[in-house]
Amino acid sequence: MANLPPSLAAGPSFGAPSPPPLPPPSGSSAAAPPAGGRDRKMVSAEQLVLDLCDPELRENALLELSKKREIFQDLAPLLWHSFGTVAALLQEIVSIYPSLSPPTLSPVASNRVCNALALLQCVASHPDTRIPFLNGTECHCFYAKS
Repeated sequence: MANLPPSLAAGPSFGAPSPPPLPPPSGSSAAAPPAGGRDRKMVSAEQLVLDLCDPELRENALLELSKKREIFQDLAPLLWHSFGTVAALLQEIVSIYPSLSPPTLSPVASNRVCNALALLQCVASHPDTRIPFLNGTECHCFYAKS
């Protein structure tokens, strides 16, 4: 967590609106974008990860992060170490359980849960987050009980 930006290290309370975007660094123009494309992508990824904790912004954040998960190289550690994000992803998955029997899952709910699963797969497959994810209690909800 030492490498996380301060905005994500102690994130918002779960379900609370996300904080405003980070201000530009001192000495830079407010209208000037970050110097490199990689910096701009990380700022975008960080904001989308923060948006996962806001139920009103979550659907768009799930979609955008899922589509761009290959572009954001450090997305898995960012998701894993950001406050409330894994809980938000699990909430998306658990929320569709009642729609499975009888089968009444809407296409919108199906897309949301697929995007949440794709982001958890990203966490589970990253070398820095794989072992903590498998050792944590988060993935136990995916195991079949005999």
